[in-house]
Amino acid sequence: MRAWTVWRRRYVAGVVAAVALAAVAVVPSLGYSAVRRAEPSASPPTCSAGTLVSTRSGPVCGVTAGRQTSYLDIPYAAPPLGKLRWTPPQPVHPWTATYQATQRGPGCLAPSYPPGGVQPGTSENCLFLEVQEPAGARPGQRLPVMFEIHGGGFLGEFRDDDGANFVGAGPAIYVYAGYRLGVMGFLADQALGPHSGDFGLQDQQAALRWVKDNIAGFGGDPGNVTIFGESAGGASVCDQIASPTANGLFQRGISISGYYNFAVNTIWWPADCKSALPDEAQGQRLGAQFAAKVGCGGAPGAPDVPNAPDVAACLRALPADTLVENGGQGLDPTGGGAIGPIVNGTTLPMSASQAFALGRVNRVKVMIGVGRDEFNGGVYTNTPGHPVVADTTAQYEQLVRQQFGPSASTVLRLYPVQHYPSPSPFIAYRTVMADAFSVCPSLESYAQLARAVPVYAYEDDDADSPGQTLPLGANHSAVNRLAHDVPGTLDPNQLALQEQVLSEWTGFARTGVPTVPGTPPWDLFSVPGNPVMSLQAGGDSTLVPASSIATQHDCQFWDSVNRTAPWVS
Repeated sequence: MRAWTVWRRRYVAGVVAAVALAAVAVVPSLGYSAVRRAEPSASPPTCSAGTLVSTRSGPVCGVTAGRQTSYLDIPYAAPPLGKLRWTPPQPVHPWTATYQATQRGPGCLAPSYPPGGVQPGTSENCLFLEVQEPAGARPGQRLPVMFEIHGGGFLGEFRDDDGANFVGAGPAIYVYAGYRLGVMGFLADQALGPHSGDFGLQDQQAALRWVKDNIAGFGGDPGNVTIFGESAGGASVCDQIASPTANGLFQRGISISGYYNFAVNTIWWPADCKSALPDEAQGQRLGAQFAAKVGCGGAPGAPDVPNAPDVAACLRALPADTLVENGGQGLDPTGGGAIGPIVNGTTLPMSASQAFALGRVNRVKVMIGVGRDEFNGGVYTNTPGHPVVADTTAQYEQLVRQQFGPSASTVLRLYPVQHYPSPSPFIAYRTVMADAFSVCPSLESYAQLARAVPVYAYEDDDADSPGQTLPLGANHSAVNRLAHDVPGTLDPNQLALQEQVLSEWTGFARTGVPTVPGTPPWDLFSVPGNPVMSLQAGGDSTLVPASSIATQHDCQFWDSVNRTAPWVS
């Protein structure tokens, strides 16, 4: 089935012809904390003249550089410390003196990798947001707001908070918020009260409420907010589309590479746009086991037998580092409590995948897509005893059998390693996983969602995306990185695609329609043929029918396999 010509569409020889698999991954081993936040200095830099803005919590000022003014660490909720650990975000204590928002606050607490501590520059006190705007923006301008939700597997922060390209292309107001991560943001336990868990999603909503209440003072339009994000940020967009408590907080959503989980989740918590999330009872059982693990609950074999008079108080008294180190990790997602979204009954009454299928979603406009070749959610380096990519034919067969069990022999027959160029096991596995877990399920998801709300779908087909040291092709979240890249670092072909993407995204944020002058026409997915925008460098982007993509990725086969997959709602 896979002929010589088939793999050529997934591989550009001139880009990666001589890459050795011994090369390091293009992103850190677990795809997060790629840029660590600097430790804040004792004295923040002085504010620039003319940047004073009144918010409901108090006055703030920022810094102007060139054509942009930035407010870098505005608190949007009270620090989630002590008794506020594992509670919904609470209002920040107001202030009267001008708050100098001139240096970035710490990122939210995240585990280090390899496991054994926490990421430097992260903190439990992390509920800050950034506002970046055109210099001289004034109340009443009603600029569209683009609110980015970062990725990192809900476990860390893949930090991409430079909004200069969006501010300039819009013009637009760019907002970026930290949210609680891992076990600190998603632990569910009966001791924490009913509907515990999903605190990180609630943080995102609290930051959106801050935008609704305050962004007009910065020149933004509180009634024209677009949320967007990649990877776990793309999954968060799906969750917020499905969350009744997010209703009215945004008008549009852009989900980038939000389909990344596998049938057997050896890397990430099952939380992408297609996953059947753990329910509240499952989350609480994991929470009880976690409490026992850190000495606040019963023995691991009997987690419902308490050995602390107040389990919640015991958990809240423990050092945060102890909790993070004992929580679930990348490559061990169920190692300690919930570390990602669950169906907690309030924030999420059901998984986003089920909400899409049933049409129980917030009435917003959606842009959504994946990379043609994406797999592993950005993890491309093997660790001893835990292969996640195929360096050898034996590893390829091992990984396929791990994921597909009784269907593995058929998968190996349809995707024979000898049909792919060197390094053939790596590219064969990349192709299998992209088809099975990203492209094919996403097409079905678009069709379901498009019955309820306007949907514009895309596929990133840019196999030459910048920065590759491995044969990754059109890889996970690449289009979002391209949108953030400094234009002067790009070649003319990539610059043309960047300009197209920025024009389409900011146009969509402004009007709800991505077709703007200078870009190819982009029709709704719901029109005949179910068109998908194929994003290509050098001005070659074009609409293609979903059926063509489905044929290219063997979706008839994968749809039959995936109907019985454990992540299906």
